[in-house]
Amino acid sequence: QVQLVESGGGLVQAGGSLRLSCAASGRTLRSYAMGWFRQAPEKEREFVAAISGSGGIRAHADSVKGRFTIYRDNAKNTVYLQMNSLKPEDTADYYCAARSTTTISMIQREYAHWGQGTQVTVSS
Repeated sequence: QVQLVESGGGLVQAGGSLRLSCAASGRTLRSYAMGWFRQAPEKEREFVAAISGSGGIRAHADSVKGRFTIYRDNAKNTVYLQMNSLKPEDTADYYCAARSTTTISMIQREYAHWGQGTQVTVSS
């Protein structure tokens, strides 16, 4: 079983940057593909980004492409989401998730392990 803890959320002005971290314990993260998802108030949770176990394959949602970057440091058992040029519509609770395979997926139900989330608020 892998446990995930997100951090790095907060309040930022539009155009600003934040870096979210997802620290894993219990298992080595190298065996897991990782994903970031977000849920805005009164909206469904949606895919943001995913990365393969080795970090060699990445995918980003069209809404964040060019602004957000997912990457990982397996030596630190941590996955990151660098968020630049933030917009008010990026305001949401952000969750990291682990998939029990090294290949990426954009489908939430394929991720078995979830963190508790970290809140990101972007003011205009």
